[in-house]
Amino acid sequence: MDTHEWPRCIKSARRKKRLVKTDRDKQLIQLDKRRDKLWIQKELLPKVPLEHPYQRGWKRFFVLRDDIKRGPQADFYEALLTKINTVEYHHDKSFKRKKRRKGRNVYVIKQQLLREFGEYSWQVNRMQLTEDEKACFTRVEFINPYRRLDVKYVITEPWRYLLKVAPYMVTHIKLMDVDIERELSYINDHIDNHHLAPRINCLTRGRSYRWKDRFNEPAKYINKLKNIPRYSSITTYLELE
Repeated sequence: MDTHEWPRCIKSARRKKRLVKTDRDKQLIQLDKRRDKLWIQKELLPKVPLEHPYQRGWKRFFVLRDDIKRGPQADFYEALLTKINTVEYHHDKSFKRKKRRKGRNVYVIKQQLLREFGEYSWQVNRMQLTEDEKACFTRVEFINPYRRLDVKYVITEPWRYLLKVAPYMVTHIKLMDVDIERELSYINDHIDNHHLAPRINCLTRGRSYRWKDRFNEPAKYINKLKNIPRYSSITTYLELE
């Protein structure tokens, strides 16, 4: 009997397998949505002050230099600092990290820089930089670890700011919901034990890839003549040399 002549209530073996797989994928999507919802509920829990605050290591951040603070542009650079300041935490006041050099371990001071912006962050401008503040940055081209040409915007005059080390005091603590923690732990254990993370990522976010790889070419393959009109003047070509 031809399978096309079967009644609609009778499912073929291939269709049964497909329905089982589709139903399993729907369950994984709902599981991922439930996990995201629990994470949001966890983040929205309020913080309560501690009766006895305690010190938990040290923190390091940038402050405006004293001579700049007394100058006429103090307000401008102070407002800029709130947008580019970075904070790092360490258990030691010296902020030294272990580094292997010439076959032995040495301790060097950890480097800390002001915030830098990539090409996308510069265009989106989430920090709402004004035109005067953007004039304080310089466009720098560099080769990233993936051996591709990349662009970043760094501040031109970092000497206006100095690093300051202060105790990191814990004064508040976030409330904990036992039911949320228990359900999150169950979902995470279920995903890890059955290796479901790759399938969930494929169903909800698509295949993993770096979207920048489509636009950035390796430096040795960049063709400077690619975007020049065919009938441009000879001076345009001479400027590229």
